[in-house]
Amino acid sequence: MNIPRLVVAAPSSGAGKTTVATGLMAALSARGLAVSPHKVGPDYIDPGYHALAAGRPGRNLDAYMCGAERIAPLFLHGAAGADVAVVEGVMGLYDGAAGQGELASTAHVAKLLAAPVVLVVDASAQSRSVAALVHGFASWDPQVRLAGVILNRVASDRHEDLLREALEEGSGVPVLGAVRRAAAVATPSRHLGLIPAAERSEQALAAVREMGELVARSVDLDGLLALAGSAPPLAAEPWDPAAEVTAVPGRPRIAVAGGAAFSFSYAENSELLAAAGAEVVGFDPLHDTELPEGTAALVIGGGFPELYVGELSGNTRLRAAVAALAAKGAPIATECAGLLYLGRELDGRPMCGLLDTTARMTERLTLGYREAVALGDSPLAVTGTRVRGHEFHRTVCEPGSGEQSAWAWRTPAGPRTEGFVQGPVHASYLHLHWAGVPQAAERLVRAAAAGPAGS
Repeated sequence: MNIPRLVVAAPSSGAGKTTVATGLMAALSARGLAVSPHKVGPDYIDPGYHALAAGRPGRNLDAYMCGAERIAPLFLHGAAGADVAVVEGVMGLYDGAAGQGELASTAHVAKLLAAPVVLVVDASAQSRSVAALVHGFASWDPQVRLAGVILNRVASDRHEDLLREALEEGSGVPVLGAVRRAAAVATPSRHLGLIPAAERSEQALAAVREMGELVARSVDLDGLLALAGSAPPLAAEPWDPAAEVTAVPGRPRIAVAGGAAFSFSYAENSELLAAAGAEVVGFDPLHDTELPEGTAALVIGGGFPELYVGELSGNTRLRAAVAALAAKGAPIATECAGLLYLGRELDGRPMCGLLDTTARMTERLTLGYREAVALGDSPLAVTGTRVRGHEFHRTVCEPGSGEQSAWAWRTPAGPRTEGFVQGPVHASYLHLHWAGVPQAAERLVRAAAAGPAGS
């Protein structure tokens, strides 16, 4: 199966690859092409901008959490029906899971997809040195096809001429675009990176439009499309959620939190729930005062509840409905922001009170992949289940685990237990991509079908 595709990478974080990749998606979409957007790694925020640019879900390709063998199938699943796919990389081209070589790096995923790579280089503080940098990246791994360069933050025509001349002489990698500095396309950031597109609405749409226009006038779109078309067919079958799970009878209704406070989710998670027999419905804890009628289970993922703590706390009717659903024995699966929402308090404001823990913001960032084992039976896993997940937060919960912890994993300081399994509730900081653990979706649907439905 062949989908024209390319990977947008960079020598390091901060080079502008999100702007270029999102702008490229928007520019190609404006040409009338069906563009499939993808992101290497666990990031939830960039795919939100990708979705605005391409008009279809932004999907993650994470070889650590999902397994290298699933990357091409997941890609083909997400890119079905597309004219071209654009894959934005993570960090620097060769940066992967700490201490595990190339695993989950942009280079690793590019090789798994047999996709050409375009390197976005921040040229703001260099001229001829750019050729040495690009030559080094192009020659580091012969299996990575570094097929083009896009120069970013170019200061002037003279600066561009110097950069192009150096690259023509010294790198052998063609320049496919030169992007000038542009404040209009800046995407504001805060404590966990870019502000999610779900929170910015009109501003996010305007920023994506500006990115598309900037890229359209700055890069060789025809050359990039030709490069994408040079990728060979992939010897893989598209991932099929229905092949990963067994459908449960009864069609239980599972409500999945969304909106500005809970914007972190992987599209495949809901697809697996649906394939396992659930009716998946959304709700917004910021605005909805009741759970969807007939709710038999809840999924509350990640996001930024700390920014909306007043509104979430003030929605007392919904907090009471969540607590009542748990009291009936309906399964509730939460991670990160969902964990904070189920606790007693967040930054001094009352939350749902299901868990005997208090959360607060800190200055310390907790970030990284984790290989964890389930310590008890829960709506998501049986004792001993091994998973690979990701932590990403600046909050702490005190205590950080309950009488029955959710997970354990090893750290340099020794074993750590984390999260809460309390009756029908599973709550943890650990983000999971269910394509890597599809049994979690099926187990949750089975628990929902077996338990009482609330309203």
